[in-house]
Amino acid sequence: MENQKHVQNSFAQGIRDGIPIGLGYLSVSFTFGMLAVAKGLPVWAAVAISMTNLTSAGQFAGLDIILASASYFEMALTQLIINMRYALMSVSMSQKLEKGVGFFRRLGIAFGITDEIFAVATTQEGFIGTKYTKALLCAPYIGWTLGTLLGAVAGKLLPSSFQSALGIAIYGMFIAIIIPAVKKSLPVFVVVLIAVAMSCLFRYIPCLSGVSGGFVIIICAVAAAAVGALWRPLLNEEESQ
Repeated sequence: MENQKHVQNSFAQGIRDGIPIGLGYLSVSFTFGMLAVAKGLPVWAAVAISMTNLTSAGQFAGLDIILASASYFEMALTQLIINMRYALMSVSMSQKLEKGVGFFRRLGIAFGITDEIFAVATTQEGFIGTKYTKALLCAPYIGWTLGTLLGAVAGKLLPSSFQSALGIAIYGMFIAIIIPAVKKSLPVFVVVLIAVAMSCLFRYIPCLSGVSGGFVIIICAVAAAAVGALWRPLLNEEESQ
């Protein structure tokens, strides 16, 4: 059991740990802001989305659903599936918080949990306090919001040809995320192929092309993940020995 006496609660250290994350988010959210404006959203709407969400995949998926005028149920279900991991991260990170952190403070911390923030926070020695945790969230939140604003403004000012060229960056980002995992794991490669194949079916088969984009994301994600889980389930430590 970890020593409760050791608590990382330095505000300055939280800021230092969060700056690299914030700089990384700046470039990704720039692409989101530019794409949102290019697809017809006003600058304020793009910035508002990023101020109330910290989920790149969820925001990009949600953008297509908004533009398709899909239902709230479709939006909620899509976000639930894409962002389910954050609920698990929040539960795990709650065990890392020092004693005495109240319910509403935990809600505020949970709002800002992302993959990178979770990784940095949970690797701290001992427990973490609210000062450190809030400071850790500051730079990523500012970077994500500021990047969206800059991208949205640039999307209004830059010529359409330059916008199209920058729009390729989002696809490069997703490829950069997928390729390392695919190279290391055959099951991940198969799951990606299944998702791509199903997406193509919904795009090119006439009887399936009428399905809205939000439900296509839901069906492809759940079906591909289910196949991967049944084919090569993750083993716990005891089973793998």
